[in-house]
Amino acid sequence: LSFQQHIECVVCGDKSSGKHYGQFTCEGCKSFFKRSVRRNLTYTCRANRNCPIDQHHRNQCQYCRLKKCLKVGMRREAVQRGRMPPTQPNPGQYALTNGDPLNGHCYLSGYISLLLRAEPYPTSRYGSQCMQPNNIMGIENICELAARLLFSAVEWARNIPFFPDLQITDQVSLLRLTWSELFVLNAAQCSMPLHVAPLLAAAGLHASPMSADRVVAFMDHIRIFQEQVEKLKALHVDSAEYSCIKAIVLFTSDACGLSDAAHIESLQEKSQCALEEYVRSQYPNQPSRFGKLLLRLPSLRTVSSAVIEQLFFVRLVGKTPIETLIRDMLLSGSSFNWPYMSIQ
Repeated sequence: LSFQQHIECVVCGDKSSGKHYGQFTCEGCKSFFKRSVRRNLTYTCRANRNCPIDQHHRNQCQYCRLKKCLKVGMRREAVQRGRMPPTQPNPGQYALTNGDPLNGHCYLSGYISLLLRAEPYPTSRYGSQCMQPNNIMGIENICELAARLLFSAVEWARNIPFFPDLQITDQVSLLRLTWSELFVLNAAQCSMPLHVAPLLAAAGLHASPMSADRVVAFMDHIRIFQEQVEKLKALHVDSAEYSCIKAIVLFTSDACGLSDAAHIESLQEKSQCALEEYVRSQYPNQPSRFGKLLLRLPSLRTVSSAVIEQLFFVRLVGKTPIETLIRDMLLSGSSFNWPYMSIQ
């Protein structure tokens, strides 16, 4: 014991309290490392990822502190081993509790939990709220639902890990490119009743008359939109999977003029890894599920953003481009005022 009193913590230089997870550390760094690993926490450095970690600065940057813990040899598996049950439980024990992903167990990573917590309100209730007594959704109601879905996509992005830390120009670029894909995902997630699409199309066509060949092309785009939603619904994608897929879609290095495309690509990769780990643990009897989910992503871009605007938003915002609205929403935050947005 007297020997240990003279040993410094290999992370911050404070007095070591003994050997923890493979290295001599103080109680503070031991607890920080255990908490970070057990909860699978993800941190962000607000500087250049080389912050000083010593006795006086160790609490200032959790990202660099965890990085140093790992660099000096503290072992994640030593933490995990401390909490694993003597026998491996069967996969069924990891099923989501009461259908609520936030009550899931070991394999629901902290990252996915944060993605889910960012959802502004439960999307599953939208459809039923907007239904009329005869189960037919009126045009006004479907436009309200569409406005909520778009608003929720932006609000979700503003609250997920890493996105708010990006430069505002990058945030705008990412959402401008991906809003229509996020809209399709939200439409599938909330089971948007798309049998009204022809009704909407008729309303849109009256608003701006088209030539016969443009009408045919327009209806073809509507069919593509309906197909994408139906294919997602057929996979029975759960809410954790939807959140990961939305993050994969959002963090794309294809957007124009990004200040750090490599960083955004790494966030996409992180989201994809989280989805893969989650699917393997939650759906062990569906080995091809992860691949099927990823294969849905390229075809989301086949849905024309112009057609979504014409179908759902022209009645609300006229000729104002959706990209302009998205920029305004990001800059003004939750105080953004738009038709139907005050309806809770």
